[in-house]
Amino acid sequence: MQDIDEAVRERADAGVHLLTELVRSASTLGREEGAQEVLALALGDAGFAVERLPLPVDIDEDPLGGVRQVPYEGRYDVVGRRRGTPNGTRPRSVLLNGHMDVVPAEDAGGWSVPPFAGVVQDGWLIGRGAGDMKCGFVAALLAVEALDAVRPGWLTGDLTVLSVIEQECTGNGTLAACRAGVLADAALLLEPTGLDILLGGIGVVWVDVLLHGRDAHAGAAEGSVNPILLAPVVLGALADLEQEMNEAHRADPDPAFADIDRPYAVNIGRLEGGLWPSSVPEATRFCVRVGHPGGWSSDEAIARVDAAVQSAAAAHPWLRDHPPTVRASGHRAERYAQDPGAPVVQALAAAHADAHGSAPATTTVASTTDARYYVNRFGMPAAVYGPRARNVHGADEAVELESVLACASTIARFLLAWFGDRA
Repeated sequence: MQDIDEAVRERADAGVHLLTELVRSASTLGREEGAQEVLALALGDAGFAVERLPLPVDIDEDPLGGVRQVPYEGRYDVVGRRRGTPNGTRPRSVLLNGHMDVVPAEDAGGWSVPPFAGVVQDGWLIGRGAGDMKCGFVAALLAVEALDAVRPGWLTGDLTVLSVIEQECTGNGTLAACRAGVLADAALLLEPTGLDILLGGIGVVWVDVLLHGRDAHAGAAEGSVNPILLAPVVLGALADLEQEMNEAHRADPDPAFADIDRPYAVNIGRLEGGLWPSSVPEATRFCVRVGHPGGWSSDEAIARVDAAVQSAAAAHPWLRDHPPTVRASGHRAERYAQDPGAPVVQALAAAHADAHGSAPATTTVASTTDARYYVNRFGMPAAVYGPRARNVHGADEAVELESVLACASTIARFLLAWFGDRA
């Protein structure tokens, strides 16, 4: 396979250029179009037929959907398709899935470079989305272009590359593509796994917790109630819920996540309240991400959060009569666990071992991926595999460029095996 690896490395500079373009297209929520078009052009140059797949404006009303964040008009997934020449057997198909949306980086105080500049330092490309997960698209395209160069005729089935939106907050991009029939025999998701094979993720819901106070002028605040000062009541309840879930896990662990000591985190990701320093606010809002056991549905997880918050509120004189409001606000993600014996996992593991000289680690995470839709709801085995990233969702997020090439070498071998050419 040395010719494949050499062909990947010959395209390394082009890969860095594409990744830099993608990072510089700041594809935060609702602003994905620029980066989607950069990828669409690259897919077209690589011989893919490109389609822009609009999201239904009511996809959030799907029973499997997350809660809408911004309107869907004018927003779309990108689908690239290549159809090969069958070799006499039933042609196989595979779907390479990735997401183009990235988390915000407006507060750049912790960054050593501007977050959307795409700067290379010491073998790492720094930028929001470089690791999570625009690097995965680059690795996949490097693999395809290397195979085209040194193994003409390698594609004997259907290869689809899917770039979705809203993986970071709802999953509705992948859900919409599934509902539109963008499916295959198996899926490979290109998230940054450090060249490990990721097989499972926990349940995750997003909720908002609203505390209601009594507003007033700060200079005449007698009789007012500042809801921000009531935060410890909610924070304590959420901390207790997290502890209870993890203690139950230790007593009776989910086998898929038994190696994770505390898989269930309750994270306060955002706190909003007030309009003016000289005014007592009327309300405050906590935006919360809750990892939860797989035995709970999304509705049950939200109900458990509500019960924990209301129980704590009942012991407080103001909150007892002005109870908090708990509502779903984003992710409604199911727990999933892929069977490691699935052909896609075995083929990927063999490809990694051939490229790198040792078997890959398999792992699960205390978070989620869009693989849950394929595994749980659409009868498609799915594995997750991608380059090595650091500081994902944090300042100076970056991807190791050498690992992008290493990932491409694995993907190329995987595609050869999947489509039947082991020469």
